[in-house]
Amino acid sequence: MMETIGQQAAISIISHIIFIIFTWRVFQSVNFEPMFRKGRTAEATVVIIFLTIAVGTTVSTFFLNLLQWSEQLLYLF
Repeated sequence: MMETIGQQAAISIISHIIFIIFTWRVFQSVNFEPMFRKGRTAEATVVIIFLTIAVGTTVSTFFLNLLQWSEQLLYLF
């Protein structure tokens, strides 16, 4: 029981980190410069980091939920 909880926690952490890194790489290809005032690069970087964490975590949570739901389909029959 405890081993399963630990495995799920490890999978969740790894999934979140992978999707955050993937989202960061995608956001690097988007030009956010026109959305921010000139000379506000620090604020722009912080906003992009927060957006990266929010989007990456949301996508990771979706895939983790999908994985959990597919495992629970066994109990349908």
